[in-house]
Amino acid sequence: MVNVGHKPVQRRRAVAGGKLVCAPATVRALKKNALPKGDVLTVAQIAGIQAAKRTAELIPLCHPLPLHHAEINFRVRASAVEIICAAETSAQTGVEMEALTGVAVAALTLYDMCKAVDKTMRIEGIRVVEKIKI
Repeated sequence: MVNVGHKPVQRRRAVAGGKLVCAPATVRALKKNALPKGDVLTVAQIAGIQAAKRTAELIPLCHPLPLHHAEINFRVRASAVEIICAAETSAQTGVEMEALTGVAVAALTLYDMCKAVDKTMRIEGIRVVEKIKI
């Protein structure tokens, strides 16, 4: 692990994004809450937040951070679900890994819950959108 002990504690925020590209019929079923595994967006939202909180357990050498806030939001498009994760902490290192992990696990959860009806899905473009010291 990198030693960050010399750095001052600062409030930090990171936002990450990505998307699950899928068939329009999958999006329609998702909107109607008509997929076999149930309320896909709620389950993916909870999974993403839980993952953000446990990032240091998943990513080797990642500093464990106390999150003040983590949220997952979705934008449902005609043939994709955009995923946005925001995370905030007061710490000596950034919180972008938590935001990225939140997006990745939310996307994986969406994929898992939709795979029975759509074999063409793909996860794309997971990236840091914003990283700031507040």
